Amino acid sequence: MSKAEQPAHTGSGPFFERRYWVDVQHPRQPATELLQHIKYHLPEYSPDLLADFEKKQGAAGNLQVGDEFRIKILGPWNGEVRVTEIGSDYFELTTLENHPEAGKICFSLRPHEGLPDTLRFEIHSRARSRDGLVALTYDTLGIGRKVQQQTWETFCQRVAEHSGGLQLVPVQVETIKQGSAGTHVSHDA
Repeated sequence: MSKAEQPAHTGSGPFFERRYWVDVQHPRQPATELLQHIKYHLPEYSPDLLADFEKKQGAAGNLQVGDEFRIKILGPWNGEVRVTEIGSDYFELTTLENHPEAGKICFSLRPHEGLPDTLRFEIHSRARSRDGLVALTYDTLGIGRKVQQQTWETFCQRVAEHSGGLQLVPVQVETIKQGSAGTHVSHDA
């Protein structure tokens, strides 16, 4: 039986909004074709040692709302996600009960706003830790945060490589942390 969704308001600790993105110029395939490949081959883009995606519900080689993935995550916690939205240039996953995070993550591929013949692939998450123990290891100790950042940076890098285009800069990372001490924004490359 499928697990219940785990929205951000059910979590613990600070609310994090994270964006990971990469810009690729002169991709060898149209955005729609590249995004379809990402959707249909999602596990191939994630580094299996850090976050191994396995489809547990839904047809192989396809992605539909309601499909579910089990994720073996480096460390003491694994999790499951459900596909909750699919659009022409994005798809969204929602964490399920007992996932280390409570929230949503959106994968999008769109034309770059300022550069011709350039695509921006972005992973945008909005989540909190599932509980206080996860919040401690994720934010306070920084262990989970490092694994997560490396996972999504690798994912972006693999999208850029598969596009066949020219990656303009290293994967960019922005984190907005909203907690009791206010809002903090950080950027990494």
